[in-house]
Amino acid sequence: MLDFAAYAGLFSAAFIAATVFPMQSEAILVGLILSDRYSLIALLLVASVGNTAGAAVNWLLGRGVERFRNNRWFPVTQEKLDKAQAWYRKYGKWSLLLSWLPIGGDAITVAAGVLKEPLPTFLILVFIGKALRYVVLAAATLSVV
Repeated sequence: MLDFAAYAGLFSAAFIAATVFPMQSEAILVGLILSDRYSLIALLLVASVGNTAGAAVNWLLGRGVERFRNNRWFPVTQEKLDKAQAWYRKYGKWSLLLSWLPIGGDAITVAAGVLKEPLPTFLILVFIGKALRYVVLAAATLSVV
């Protein structure tokens, strides 16, 4: 049961961290890696899938931007959304590889929804970017130990 709770907690943190709520999943991942009680591959996969699923919520918000834009909880200001859309128009779908960035990453995923990036392409590119970020974090954590 402990394993399920740890993986579920990591998934939840990674999911929430990629949505409108302020949260960091990196500390949880590092703690679980350092505990040396869990499969590193499973931890990386769970964190990456959770963070990608959270980013998909942003994509959905982007698809419904006209309905949600004026709500206080909407994660991106109009100015940031305009910048993200300009960035996305300039660099296209490949900018999704940078969706893990702490500043601007969420806006890119919302812009992808606004600009109607197909969901399969979105999910693949976002997963790659977010998984690579977690792999680098894991490598740094293990090299410090």
